Amino acid sequence: MKFHFAEHLDSFEAGIFAILNEKKEELLRQGREVYNLSVGTPDFKPAPHVMEAFCKACQDPENYKYSLVDMPELLDAVAGHYERRYGVHIEHDEIMSINGSQEGIAHIAMALCDAGDVVLVPNPGYPIFSVGPFLCGATPVTYDLRPENHFLPDFDSISEEVAKKAKFMIVSYPLNPVCVTANDQMYEELIRFAEKYQIIVLHDNAYSDIIYGGRKGGSFLAYDGAKDVGVEFYSLSKSYNLTGARISFVVGNKEIISKFKTVRSQIDYGVFKPVQYGAIAALNGPQDAVIEQCAEYERRNHALCGGLRRIGWNVPDSEGTMFAWAPIPDGYVSSEQFCMDLAEKTGVLCTPGSSFGSLGSRYVRFALVRDVPTMEKIVQIIDESGILKNRMS
Repeated sequence: MKFHFAEHLDSFEAGIFAILNEKKEELLRQGREVYNLSVGTPDFKPAPHVMEAFCKACQDPENYKYSLVDMPELLDAVAGHYERRYGVHIEHDEIMSINGSQEGIAHIAMALCDAGDVVLVPNPGYPIFSVGPFLCGATPVTYDLRPENHFLPDFDSISEEVAKKAKFMIVSYPLNPVCVTANDQMYEELIRFAEKYQIIVLHDNAYSDIIYGGRKGGSFLAYDGAKDVGVEFYSLSKSYNLTGARISFVVGNKEIISKFKTVRSQIDYGVFKPVQYGAIAALNGPQDAVIEQCAEYERRNHALCGGLRRIGWNVPDSEGTMFAWAPIPDGYVSSEQFCMDLAEKTGVLCTPGSSFGSLGSRYVRFALVRDVPTMEKIVQIIDESGILKNRMS
């Protein structure tokens, strides 16, 4: 039998992480030591009180039934956290849980887009920003993030024709992969831009708890008018090391939340109750571990980026996220070529910036998922490999 699959699947190539994993397995078969800085999976453990809450909830047979709705205690926990952490007041009907921000960002397009609609996504940007609208038949149009503008949107460069057609715009700071933060002016301009052209704003706020240099991670919703134009995605994955639990939230405009709930009621039965109890414990409990974890990421950031600068590779310190964004050395044609060469010569795996858009083709992304001594060893290995001297001479 000949199968005929959806034509839009032809647009998806083999995922870069699958390709990098194949390279990792190849090196391991050769007996090589591998330093995998390609995938952003935290190497920290969840806090004991969070695991205890989850385990306790798993002992109750009633918690294995369809959850259908978010527990009031969970909504209270999110609202309380936003009040304490960001100074933002939110009501229960301005909150909904999702099975991870990636899933939520993909599916919210179903509530916002019709076929043929235009959506604005960053270049470079995380791939799911474009995939969700694309699967809905919408047309993702990129807005450029360039180093000369500190990787912030240049709203004047977005043509009025495109702006008038745009249904929504995805923004994310601190931004994976470029690892910069945004200032107040950017958010104020974003809200004015959205109001002028009637564009919904989706702000991905996955990394506000991993931010460096004395900066303080904030919320898009803390700015005047934000709730009138959009919503924010807040994830427990990276802040609390709950990546596998798949628990995140959409917070903000109640009309958008209501429409998104309608979509999800057709495809989902709610977040597993033990996961909800774990999230409640994380949000209501002590935040010391979150703060110390951020400090450790910053130490790794300095060890890797500062170390690479000392050996002649001008890699700027990350301002936030659990990553570092590095321009590829002179002499390399593409980020893919450099990644494969680096892996072959050093055993160090990183992600080619081209995976995040055309403007990432001269960069690679490192995940800060190894401790400081290992980061220092990685710098030494790169230095001794000669990969920089051979190409930069």
